[in-house]
Amino acid sequence: MVDDEPIVVDVLERYLSREGFEVATAHDGEEAVAAFPSFRPHLVLLDLMLPRLDGLEVFRRLRESDHVPVIMLTARGEETDRVVGLELGADDYVSKPFSPREVVARVRAVLRRAPRARAPVRTSCPAATPAATSRSTTGGGRSAGPATPSG
Repeated sequence: MVDDEPIVVDVLERYLSREGFEVATAHDGEEAVAAFPSFRPHLVLLDLMLPRLDGLEVFRRLRESDHVPVIMLTARGEETDRVVGLELGADDYVSKPFSPREVVARVRAVLRRAPRARAPVRTSCPAATPAATSRSTTGGGRSAGPATPSG
């Protein structure tokens, strides 16, 4: 999960962990990009309005090196913003404020549709680790946001 709002990170991390997902977090775009090569998530929750490197640039860099599913999280809730995010290749788009239970349901839905084994594209540029480095929580074998299944 990549988000600079501590309350959003805390709430989503708790909900996702409780549902058995392993969650890693990054709090700005540069941190996410730096962490992605070593932490290969199965899904990325990506805020668009990030410090140091905005979410759209993080997304572009992510797509240069990997095709991990991405759910964009943002306060930009206008239709135009949602359409742009989806047309850029996001797998889903959630506007803030949101229901944490809905985000968990969307994570499950995107992971169900995602190919089981992602074929990495070889490029050196990393991207958003939904939750890149700050901490990891292990759950029941599924992963979300920069998270990897445990076991």
